[in-house]
Amino acid sequence: MPCPTAHHAPDDFDFILGDWRVQHRRLNTRLAGCQDWTSFEGLSSTRQTLGGFGNVEDNLLHFPDGDVRAIAMRSYDPATMTWAIWWLDGRHPHRLDVPVVGRFSEGTGVFYADDSFEGRPIRVRFTWRRHAATGHPMWEQAFSADAGSSWETNWTMAFTRLAR
Repeated sequence: MPCPTAHHAPDDFDFILGDWRVQHRRLNTRLAGCQDWTSFEGLSSTRQTLGGFGNVEDNLLHFPDGDVRAIAMRSYDPATMTWAIWWLDGRHPHRLDVPVVGRFSEGTGVFYADDSFEGRPIRVRFTWRRHAATGHPMWEQAFSADAGSSWETNWTMAFTRLAR
């Protein structure tokens, strides 16, 4: 039996709770002007934690060169009304990515972090929203090499709920 949810827990990420088939599109080369994408499938399962003030997303990504496990961990800070999202790639099990931090407004969540890519500083943006027609979750990741003046989307995910 799951732990109860706190009565004042945020509901921003409730739309991602459950089990999903995921269609991924990933840019072949990042921040290099590449226009070629690779598509692959995966599975995702998200459960609430921290009494509803967090959740954990367990992922199985079917990359063309082999399966990879990863998790996303999210936690909400009621003092700042922001979410933080960490990514842990099973290929590097002792290294958490820098968390992206942000909030939802009008149904869209936007989250940012300063990070590095191939030795140079970048800005990272995650965007979460529901598909207008299906209501299913959609996610995208973008990088900026110019402090956020321009963005290159390099990974998208479209979710379809698995039958119960």
